[in-house]
Amino acid sequence: MSTVPQQWNQFYLKDVSFVNLMTRRIFNVLIVANPYDAFMLEDDGRVDEKLFDEYMELGMRYPPSFSQVSTTEEAEQVLKTTDVDLVICMPGNADNDAFAVARDVKRMAPQIPCVVLTPFSHGITKRIENEDMSIFDYVFCWLGNTNLILSIIKLIEDRMNIEHDINEAGVQMILLVEDNIRFYSSVLPNLYNYILAQSKRFSTEALNPHAAAQRKRGRPKVVLATNYEDAMRIYEKYHENTLGVISDTRFPMHTPHGQLAQVQDGDAEAGLKLLREIRKRDEYVPLILQSSESENRAKAEAEGFDFIDKNSKKMNVDLRQVIEEHMGFGDFIFRDPQTHEEVCRVRSLKELQDNIFKIPNDSMLYHISRNHMSRWLCARAIFPVSAFLKHVTWHKLQDVDAHRQIIFDAIVQYRHMKNIGVVAVFDRLKFDTYSHFARIGEGSLGGKGRGLAFLDNIIKRHPELNQYPNARVMIPKTVVLCTDYFDQFMDKNNLWGIALSDASDEEILHHFLKAQLPDALIADFFTFFDAVKSPIAVRSSSLLEDSHYQPFAGIYSTYMIPYLDDKYEMLRMLACAIKGVYASVYYKDSKAYMTATSNVIDQEKMAVILQEVVGKTYGDKYYPTFSGVLRSLNYYPIGDETAEEGIASLALGLGKYIVDGGQTLRVSPYHPNQVLQTSEMETALRETQTRFYALDMSRVGDDFQVDDGFNIKNLRVKEADKDGALTGIASTFDPYDQVIRDGIYEGGRKIISFCGVLQHGVFPLPEILQMSERFGADEMRRPVEIEFACNLENGEQGKMNGNFYLLQIRPIVDSKQVLDADLDAISDEKCLLRSANSLGHGISEDVTDVVYVKTNDDFTASENPYIADEIEQINRRFLNEGRNYVLVGPGRWGSSDYWLGIPVKWPHISAARVIVEEGLKNYHVDPSQGTHFFQNLTSFGVGYFTINTYTGDGLFQKEVLDSMPAVEETPHVRHVRFDKPLKIMMDGKKQKGVVLLPDAEQ
Repeated sequence: MSTVPQQWNQFYLKDVSFVNLMTRRIFNVLIVANPYDAFMLEDDGRVDEKLFDEYMELGMRYPPSFSQVSTTEEAEQVLKTTDVDLVICMPGNADNDAFAVARDVKRMAPQIPCVVLTPFSHGITKRIENEDMSIFDYVFCWLGNTNLILSIIKLIEDRMNIEHDINEAGVQMILLVEDNIRFYSSVLPNLYNYILAQSKRFSTEALNPHAAAQRKRGRPKVVLATNYEDAMRIYEKYHENTLGVISDTRFPMHTPHGQLAQVQDGDAEAGLKLLREIRKRDEYVPLILQSSESENRAKAEAEGFDFIDKNSKKMNVDLRQVIEEHMGFGDFIFRDPQTHEEVCRVRSLKELQDNIFKIPNDSMLYHISRNHMSRWLCARAIFPVSAFLKHVTWHKLQDVDAHRQIIFDAIVQYRHMKNIGVVAVFDRLKFDTYSHFARIGEGSLGGKGRGLAFLDNIIKRHPELNQYPNARVMIPKTVVLCTDYFDQFMDKNNLWGIALSDASDEEILHHFLKAQLPDALIADFFTFFDAVKSPIAVRSSSLLEDSHYQPFAGIYSTYMIPYLDDKYEMLRMLACAIKGVYASVYYKDSKAYMTATSNVIDQEKMAVILQEVVGKTYGDKYYPTFSGVLRSLNYYPIGDETAEEGIASLALGLGKYIVDGGQTLRVSPYHPNQVLQTSEMETALRETQTRFYALDMSRVGDDFQVDDGFNIKNLRVKEADKDGALTGIASTFDPYDQVIRDGIYEGGRKIISFCGVLQHGVFPLPEILQMSERFGADEMRRPVEIEFACNLENGEQGKMNGNFYLLQIRPIVDSKQVLDADLDAISDEKCLLRSANSLGHGISEDVTDVVYVKTNDDFTASENPYIADEIEQINRRFLNEGRNYVLVGPGRWGSSDYWLGIPVKWPHISAARVIVEEGLKNYHVDPSQGTHFFQNLTSFGVGYFTINTYTGDGLFQKEVLDSMPAVEETPHVRHVRFDKPLKIMMDGKKQKGVVLLPDAEQ
């Protein structure tokens, strides 16, 4: 294939906003008519209904309303009291004189368009010849055809909007040159019928019903000229946007000396002269000559113009065929230039994209050398691509294959642009590798679905996110199965009974997996598989999840399924995953969470997100280069970082590792060189990631488990090193020289330091994170948490190319309580607990209980799973009693690795008001950060303290608790209760917190 010249490759398509088109409308029409004509319009013609239907089709809310009067006096009264946009004068009562009435109306309201409808007779024709018609906007021949009224309104609206719409979006114009009133009165309704039918057809290029209604506003405008000078003036003004010209042969034309041509009925060759002049200026624009004199056919065809015989019984059919063939209406038919036979037909932009490389060369050459492709796109209101291709003419680029490539690239870029930021209605005929975000069903998208659509919109409105040549920012391909499918699934399979019972999670899942999803989804799912060609994440998106005030993050299941060549096997796994997500609404933990948040479980509804998993295949593993969570509030600023600059947690592999509380790299996007964990060798060796998660591509089958991580591999970092997946994100520890070197070298342990993307600029990660955080927080008007993932691969000149995917955005809901006190001024003896590293903000004075882990000298982390069970039992009693408590324990709460801390889930500690991570002499604590767990903590204003009393960081008067009687005591945990409430005070900006003993005076 030939190489496309550089200048044709560098183009940028600007989107068109159809909402700004056709903004000037005719709302109130005054008809002055005798009672008979009024009756014809109202009862026989039902003009109101016809117009109403057509306006509804166009997505307009307010079709014109009609007022009908019989006399000039009545008209005057209406004009005084109503805002009239158009007056139509019909034959009068006695002498059939609409002209006298129209003159009176023009005198009363000269600024309002006024149209005369008149029946035709010899007397009227003579009358018109002697009348000064210039004061009327238009005169039409009235034969009782109500479609004419619609055409008149459209013609005047087109005139009102043409200049703005052409400048705004490049809308096209069809110029009709005709001075015969009877003739244009019959042609215009047919022309408009055809144009409106075309606009309905091309609106199917839109991605959802709202966009389809808006697209119709991009239909071509019709302009009527009645003499040569008007026609030339209109053409010269809008020549760049002329879709075609339809001209009569004989009409008025001035001589070179300014005299009107002294020829009966105008100049006999005015039409030919007009079309010749236009052809000189534009070799491609379709030109159609009409005439009732058959000898004009030979003249027209000799000059390459199309000809239509006005005397033909099928004149309207002929006109329609010519318009379809030459003005790009209807399907695009590729023809054999010799035989003129059809070789290929395309109905949509996607079909053109799919077939562009299959069209025979001679047919392709025939069409591109006549600019047919550009015109077809224009007629379908695909203005950005059309305008671009219009200038890539055959003269400038005489290479068929280069043209094919340019057309293909332009369509791809246009479809990318149109897909971003739009929630399309899923359509099997349109969804492909260039599609983006679609919905199946009419219900809600759910919380995560809304968040994704919102992110997509942010990307569309902030092109600066994609300013770096080696970085593309986007969301993964996504289809949302809306909540109405959930309702249908629950009802059809009679699942409410088991769902709301006290059955075990396993039993609930078993019942859900046996249930059936609608068969109608099968073909949609197959289309989605073909479009993504990657593993699929099946994520919950419930109504309550990620809502602004009560985030349900991490409560429901997220399954991942591998990509398989066997589509039916993949379909089976996908169905199981969807049913597993549905079932997770009714698991024990979900029900406990509902109770904790005062929600009613039968109000919860579940949408399901099907999304390509970001990553690459490495043997039987699949994972991204890295994942992360970005928060726009940093509760642990170090050095010169500030709370408002935000914080990111980065990890190799799947993001579930971060959610599960694994060891991540914590960095402020504004201070990429300041990473605490890699500042010293010992810290880097001890506190960087040693394991990562990957999807097990070999785990195939329908044995789905309650644990949504059943097919996720927990691997050592050296496995990723063998895969060659660490470039840009790892350093190497040299055991001989006892140093850590940035980059990857033979031998030596690999440290996940992210040195390449943070400090060496191989990929603009800090800049993308800064923008994502800023735009996200600005658009949500509050602090946000954003999940992301990225695939990197080697690029040129030491850089790396990467696709950066934004996966989720949700608000961080902070307590608004005012804290005036200086916590440093409170003395230690008044405090039960003090932390200089706390998360949370506000004051609480209603907690009397403390639950703490008994950390004696013989404490060992191997007991942590048992401690988690004991705390869950105690927490359940607190929930039942509606009480809260302060929780203190060693290590990292919520870690899935029980060697790092106690492996509780949020529902197991949901009644805690303050959670404290305590460091022991031989059990060092690194503050957790960026997990779903913390989203819940901050949402409910729960305090989170880190203390390491052995290093002098913080205070914990454990002896006070040890001396008190226990309300309850288990092998590892004690629960004590004070007579009066403890006072909890947290300063979120300074990261300081205290729990005051009862009766302590500040």
